[in-house]
Amino acid sequence: MTDPPTARAAPAAGRPARDIVTLLEALPYIREFHGRTVVIKYGGAAMIDPELKEEFARDVALLKYVGINPVIVHGGGPEITSYMERLDLPVEFVDGLRVSNEATVEVAKMVLVGKVNKDIVLLLGRHGQPAVGLSGDDGLMFRAVRQPAPSGADIGFVGRIDHVDTGVLRHVAQDYIPVVASVGADAAGNSYNINADAAAGAVARALGA
Repeated sequence: MTDPPTARAAPAAGRPARDIVTLLEALPYIREFHGRTVVIKYGGAAMIDPELKEEFARDVALLKYVGINPVIVHGGGPEITSYMERLDLPVEFVDGLRVSNEATVEVAKMVLVGKVNKDIVLLLGRHGQPAVGLSGDDGLMFRAVRQPAPSGADIGFVGRIDHVDTGVLRHVAQDYIPVVASVGADAAGNSYNINADAAAGAVARALGA
């Protein structure tokens, strides 16, 4: 009578196995970017699809674990539109930019800073990386100027970032992942809705990311 075969652990399946493959493929880039700052613009479908939201948070947490310093800059257009519709406010776009009067900017700040930003902070926290939510108003990070649409049309309080003060970002990034909502103000204190792609580019340039 032969002895029963020795039990062996089954190979890892699913997500863990994919993570190992991903890590092996990423090793050259991890070495290259270790200790560097990486600015990530977060928006679009990844903010809506539950599975993509989790993937985003896992990937950002992994970057931090391997010694890369992520800075998140986000928008939240669909959520702004949803809340404006609930409040019976007009939703209008010109050349792909949201026409923004004072009421629109107020809703945008409430949604981006008060809800979307904090949702991202909590999501990263659940994946093991503490984050701190910021906006362009914090530490006078974004100094904005009024920007017309590419066609020249006046679209209200839509801003272009004229200057980024990185002081608060660098301070927070020493211990946490900064999560920045794309709103800012001008020298007179007028608030502006700012395109998140443009904001991420401005932050990356200012940080040398």
